[in-house]
Amino acid sequence: MLNNIFEPIYSGTFTLTSFLICTLVSLALGVVVALAANFKSRLSKSFLLSIVLIPAVVQVVIMLVNGSVGTAVAVMGAFSLVRFRSIPGSAKEIVSIFLAMATGLATGMGYVTLAVLFVIIICIAMICAGFVKIKDKDDLIRELKITVPEDLNYAHAFDDLFEKYTIDTKLLNVKTTNMGSLYKLFYKVELNNEDDVQRFIDELRCRNGNLEISVSIPSSVENTL
Repeated sequence: MLNNIFEPIYSGTFTLTSFLICTLVSLALGVVVALAANFKSRLSKSFLLSIVLIPAVVQVVIMLVNGSVGTAVAVMGAFSLVRFRSIPGSAKEIVSIFLAMATGLATGMGYVTLAVLFVIIICIAMICAGFVKIKDKDDLIRELKITVPEDLNYAHAFDDLFEKYTIDTKLLNVKTTNMGSLYKLFYKVELNNEDDVQRFIDELRCRNGNLEISVSIPSSVENTL
């Protein structure tokens, strides 16, 4: 009895009723996937609308080709190329796209109950993952800007502090300012612990004569948050 609920609602040629049921379920599941994808995220409206519509679009294509698995794989590949041909999305966006396509594939072949169960399980997993805080290497990468007087030999002036507070340090750029009386040093650093930033800055100030120091998140990292 339980296995019967996983049977397709149509076989061979679909009817108007089966088409409407599959389409409504696809749209509803698309909304669920979009809400789960946007949980603790700030995704664009256009992306969320795409997530809502993709299951229905894929479902219609699968129905038109009579549930051909080979064609289904080709359709999923085509959608992937359209979405990711230029700017790659985040890992969460990629999962959301493929979840939406897999949902459309299931409903398009008539496995409505399976699609509902599949989406519920994956969306619960996505929401639970939103509560798990995992430290990423990029979370500790910062842009460090230090202003030093021209008479300070900056080449090794901060080596001991970098060794104490950072895992890796790279000098990216040096430029003069204030009519050549000051140097501005631009570093890319990976911190040992982000809670030590204030102490790090305080000790740097003792070395650079209390001139300007700034620590910021790189724009490339900030855009992924």
